[in-house]
Amino acid sequence: MTVEKLTARQRMAERLEDLQQRRQRVRERLEDLSIAKLVPSILTLLGLCSGATAIRFALDQDWHHAVVAIVAAMLFDMLDGRAARLFGADSRFGAQLDSLVDLVSFGVAPGIIVFLWSLKAMGEAGWAAVLIFCACSAIRLARFNIQSAIARDEGATQSNPYFTGLPMPAAAGLAVLPVLVSFQTGDVLVRAPGFVSIVMVLASALMVSRLPMPSIKYMHIPKSLRVLAFVALAGFAALVINWPWATLTGIFALYAAAIPATLIRHRKPRDEDDEDALPETD
Repeated sequence: MTVEKLTARQRMAERLEDLQQRRQRVRERLEDLSIAKLVPSILTLLGLCSGATAIRFALDQDWHHAVVAIVAAMLFDMLDGRAARLFGADSRFGAQLDSLVDLVSFGVAPGIIVFLWSLKAMGEAGWAAVLIFCACSAIRLARFNIQSAIARDEGATQSNPYFTGLPMPAAAGLAVLPVLVSFQTGDVLVRAPGFVSIVMVLASALMVSRLPMPSIKYMHIPKSLRVLAFVALAGFAALVINWPWATLTGIFALYAAAIPATLIRHRKPRDEDDEDALPETD
C-alpha cells in the first residue's frame, strides 16, 4: 500500500514537472513573438521596401524620389541594428535577413538607378559596370556572413572603429553621388557615362578590398560634448529640411574624403614600425 502511494505521488510530481516545463516553453515562445523582438526585422523589411521602391522610381525616371528611397533604406539599415541590440533581439535569422535586404537596397537598386540615369548610354559596357557593382556587393555580403560568426561588423569595434572594405550603404551613397550632384549643378559634367562608370568601378573595388574604412557606429561622444552634439544634430536636421540635396551631397562627399585620410592614418604607424625595425648605421 505504501509503495502504491509513493508511486502515485511520483506520477503526480512528474506530471506537475511536465506541466511546468510546458508552461515555460509556451512562455519562451510568447517572448520570441513579442513586439519588441519583431521591431528589428520590421525595420529591416522596411529597408527592403525602400530599396524596391527606389527601383520603381528609377523605372519612372523620378530620380529625386529614387535617391530619397535609397537614403530611407540607409536610415532603416542603421536603425535595425540598434533596435536589435536595444531589445536583445540580435539573432542569426536577423543577420541573414539583413544581408539579403542589403543586396537589394544597396547593391541592385543603386545599380539600376545609375544605369537608367547615365550608363544606359554606354550600352553593354555600362551594364557591365552595374554587374560588377552587384557582384562585388554579393561577394562582400558572403564574406561578411562567413566572418560574422567570428567577429561582427567586419572588424569594427569600440577599440578599432573601422570597417574592412567599404560598407555597402556607403558604396550605394558613392554610386548615387553623381545623381545628387546633378540636382544642384545640372547634368553637363556628372552625368557623363565615362565618369559615372569610373565611380561605380571604384566603389566596387573598395567594397571587396581589405582596406580600413571609417565607421561612425562606434564613435563615442564625451558627456561634456553631448549638449553640443545635440545642437549640431538639430542644426543638421534644419539643413536637411531646407537644403536636402546639398546636405546629402556634403555628407557623402565628407565620407568619401575621410577614406584617404583613414588610409594615411593607418599607414603612418606601419611606416614608423618599419623605421624602428631598421638597424642603426654610422
